[in-house]
Formats: sequence, C-alpha cells, structure tokens
Amino acid sequence: MQKTGVLLVNLGTPDAPTKAAVWRYLRQFLLDARVIDFPWLPRNLLVRGIILPFRTGSSTRLYQQLWTPDGSPLKVYGERLAAGVQQELGNGYVVELAMRYQQPSIEAAIDRLMGQQVQEIVVFPMFPQYASATIGSVHEQVMRVLAKKQVIPGLRFINSYHDYEPMIEVFAENGRQLGIENYDHVLFSYHGLPQRQLRKADTCNHCLKSADCCQVFSEKNQFCYSAQCHATTAALVKKLGLKKGGYTTCFQSRLGRDPWVQPYTSEVIEERQQHGDKQLLVFCPAFVSDCLETTIEISVEYREEFLEKGGERLDLVPSLNDHPRWVQAVADFIRKESSAWQRPS
Repeated sequence: MQKTGVLLVNLGTPDAPTKAAVWRYLRQFLLDARVIDFPWLPRNLLVRGIILPFRTGSSTRLYQQLWTPDGSPLKVYGERLAAGVQQELGNGYVVELAMRYQQPSIEAAIDRLMGQQVQEIVVFPMFPQYASATIGSVHEQVMRVLAKKQVIPGLRFINSYHDYEPMIEVFAENGRQLGIENYDHVLFSYHGLPQRQLRKADTCNHCLKSADCCQVFSEKNQFCYSAQCHATTAALVKKLGLKKGGYTTCFQSRLGRDPWVQPYTSEVIEERQQHGDKQLLVFCPAFVSDCLETTIEISVEYREEFLEKGGERLDLVPSLNDHPRWVQAVADFIRKESSAWQRPS
C-alpha cells in the first residue's frame, strides 16, 4: 500500500515547567538564526549573555501558570489533533506531530515516518501565516534533516493557509459562541515580528512604503507576514459581518527595542479604554492552539492591564485546538495537497 506521511509541526514547548527545561527550550528557540536574525556571534552574546539569564526565571513562572495536569496545552492539543487527523485520513496516511524546538523533534518524527515506508511527506506547519521565523524555520529544518538521508521521499511544503475558509469558519464560530455582538470592540491580535524581518522578505521594494501597504493583499506582498495577517482579519470580518471601526488588527509579544509590526496590542487596548470601550473581545488567529501567548499574555496579563485602567471585561476567543471541525479541515487540506493516486478509504 502506498502511504503518505503527514508531518504536523508546531513551534514547541518546554518538556516541563522547570527552570532547566525552559532554559533549554529558550536557548534552542532564540539561537535559531531565523528567529533572531543577527550574525552568529552577536546572536549568541545576546541570547546567552542577556536574554537567558534574565528571562528564564520569569518565563518559568508563566509556564507554571499555563501547565495543566496533562502537560503543556500546545503539545496536548497537538497530540489530539494528530490523532484526529489520522483517524480522518485512514490507513493510506501516517500522521506524526513534531515541534520545531524540543520534543517530539522533527528529526525523530521524520524517522518514524520513514520507518513506515511513506512515499511522500506533506509538511503542515501549524502557523496559518507565513513568516521566516516560523514556517520558514520549519521548512529549513525538515530539509536539513532529510539532506542526511540516502533516500529522500517526495515532499510537499504547505507555505500558508491564512485565508483557508474552514479555518476561518471555526474561528468565527468560536467568536459567535461568546456573543460577539455584546462587545464594544474586537481585536485581532497576531504574534509580532521585527519590521526588519518584513523588509528582508520583500522582493518588490514594497514593504512599509506606506501606512497601509499591508492592508491590500497582492502579488507584491503575498509572502509578507503582516499582509497575510490583515488578509486573515479581512476574511474573519467578512464572515462575522463586522462593521468598519468595530475592530482592529494588532500585534503582540514584541521583544527588544527595535520597531516591530504595528500597532502593538498593548497600546491598542489602552487606546480602546481611553476611547470609552468597556468590553473587548480578542481573537488570536496566528495561533491554532492555545498557548502561553494566548492563555497567559492575553487572558491574564492584558486583561489585568485593561481592568486596572477601568475596563470591565476582556475575553479571549478560544483557538482551534482540537475542535472537530478543525480536525476535519486539516484532514481535508492534506487530502487536497497529497498526490492523486488512489488509496483505500
């Protein structure tokens, strides 16, 4: 029987909510040249000499807040998604979950797929919008691992799926269940990136040339992370029937002093409070699984800031996690991307 391997890859998580495990995770993550895109020496000096010593302790405390009896939510939801997709796809496919950083590793997952004699591998990064620091890094690591193999199967890389209709529908459904009409304003908060990384990805001398260059999706900015985020927002706004002025696209989790993609979520929340908004609803459509950036950064830290400044309610729309319709959507996407030969159901 011909088999297709499916590699579902998320960013990663510490193996445990301990200082040693968090230090290992942050070291591997932040030393990736696609994440902190500095030359080797300054990157190592920055990470090993400044970030790790000063950030590991605080990050460990946050992971301790996040941890569940089953483990890290990002990994737990990833395992459930992989199991569900495997069940949906059937015997003609072999599905493996991997993390770009820490465990289960991409290398170990590929070895397991190769051990099942798969004829091709479909790489499905669990990031809807393309960025060099996420999907680019996943693809590079897959190629690095396979370059060591004598036999390399057929490969299909999923570049992005920022406007994938079934994904948009599940996010919208989750928002509707919270009564989206009862909020004063809706935020679509995406993970941030340094502006320099947007410029590096620009091949058409288009990036940041105007205040609204990311808000119209075109051939010139089709690989721009910010433009894809705005396109995701546009799809959700259309699906939800939101009116102009009733929502804002913004970016969270910035690090360092260099300018990142704007507007910043923390500043938008403050501006909405000053505008008189008392109830905010926040979508995080860059994350297909709830994790530190959603459960803690939005639901705890930003919520507390908003309430302290006079707001009454700030709620997070749950991510896709292991929603049955998301499981089905991923399986359908994989079927369309995999080769056209006949397989038994």
